Amino acid sequence: MRYYIISGEASGDLHGSNLIKELKKKDTGADIRCWGGDKMEAAGATLVKHYKELAFMGFLEVIKNLRTILKNIKFCKEDILQYKPTAIILIDYPGFNLRIAKWAKQQGIKVIYYISPQVWAWKENRVKLIKECVDKMLVILPFEKEFYKKWNYEVEYVGHPLVEVVDEFMLSSNKNPVSGIKYQLPENTIALLPGSRQQEILKKLPIMLEVAKHFPDYQFVVAKAPGLDESFYASLLAPYKNVSSVVNKTYELLVQSKAALVTSGTATLETALFAVPEVICYKGSAFSYQIAKRLIKIKFIGLVNLIMDKEVVKELIQDELTVENLKRELNLLLTDKTKQLQLKNDYAALKNLLSKGGHASANAAGSIYTYLTKLPQ
Repeated sequence: MRYYIISGEASGDLHGSNLIKELKKKDTGADIRCWGGDKMEAAGATLVKHYKELAFMGFLEVIKNLRTILKNIKFCKEDILQYKPTAIILIDYPGFNLRIAKWAKQQGIKVIYYISPQVWAWKENRVKLIKECVDKMLVILPFEKEFYKKWNYEVEYVGHPLVEVVDEFMLSSNKNPVSGIKYQLPENTIALLPGSRQQEILKKLPIMLEVAKHFPDYQFVVAKAPGLDESFYASLLAPYKNVSSVVNKTYELLVQSKAALVTSGTATLETALFAVPEVICYKGSAFSYQIAKRLIKIKFIGLVNLIMDKEVVKELIQDELTVENLKRELNLLLTDKTKQLQLKNDYAALKNLLSKGGHASANAAGSIYTYLTKLPQ
C-alpha cells in the first residue's frame, strides 16, 4: 500500500519515524512518502519537505509567512494527487493538517489522524471538522477517548509514543542508564527544564536559578534549547556557583537527576516516564495568561496530572511561581519519604496506562494496516 504521512515539527518526525518502522513490519510492500524530517527519511520514507521549512510559531509569524504557507498547501495537494496514496496519515500539526484533511475527504482519499490536535484544551469547535473529514482517529491520551465520545465520535486509544522513546533510551544505556551513560553528572543533580523559546525561558529560568542558592549541596543543570545562542544563557547562569548546563542531552540529564523543575509541556511527561520527582512551572505575561485562562478549559496544565485526573505533581502557575514556593516544593521532593513513595506509585500507574499493553507505534501501525486492508478494493 501507499502511505502519505504529514508531520510538521520535530516531535512529529520522531513519532512518525517509529510509526514508519512499524508500518514496514506489517506491510512489507509499503511505499511511504512524507513531510517530516531526517528521522522519518532514515526510517525509509521518501522525504518531500523538511519540517524546518514549515515551522512558523505564533500569530504574527504565521501572518508574515502566509504566502509561503499557502504555497506549501497547494504544493502538498498537487503532490498527493500525483502520488495517489491508499491513505493519508496526519500527525498532529492541526493548522496545516486539518486543511489537507478537508481537501482529501473531497477527493475521496482516506484520512487517518495519529496524535490528535489538543482540541480538548482549546478550539473545541475543530471537532466538527474532524468528524466530517477524518475517517480514523488514533489518540495517545486516555482521556481523549471520553472527550470525543461526548461529541459522538468513536476514536481509538493506542497508548503514548513517548513510552517507547524513553524505553529505547533506557535499553541503549545497557538497561542500567546511569552506569551505561558516557556523559556523567554529579550524584546530587537537579534538572532545570525551562523550555525552548527565549520568551518563556526569561520568565521562568531566573526563578528556577534563584532556588539553587538555597540548595548549595546540589548541582543544578539547565537543559539548554539547541536553537538558542550560548550568549543568551551565559549572563543568566553566570551569578550561580552550583549551576551548569547541557545541550542535546536532556534524557542523559533526567536519568541522573534527583528531582526536576520543569516548564509545562511534553517535558513534564518525559520527566515522569524517567520516574524523576518534579515540580511543574508556568509563567507567561499577565495579558497572555488572562487570555489563556479564558480560552483553555482544563483543570490542570501538566500532562501527568491531566492523564491521571488528579494532582500527581505540584503545579506552580503564574503568581504562584515564586522562589519561596519552588524552594518549599523542591525540598519536599528531596526529603519527604511519603511523597517520594506516592510519586513512585503514581508514575508506575501512569506508565502502565500509557503503555496500553504494548507500544503506541506498533498499536497504531497495526490498527492502520487492519483498517486499510478491510476496505473494499
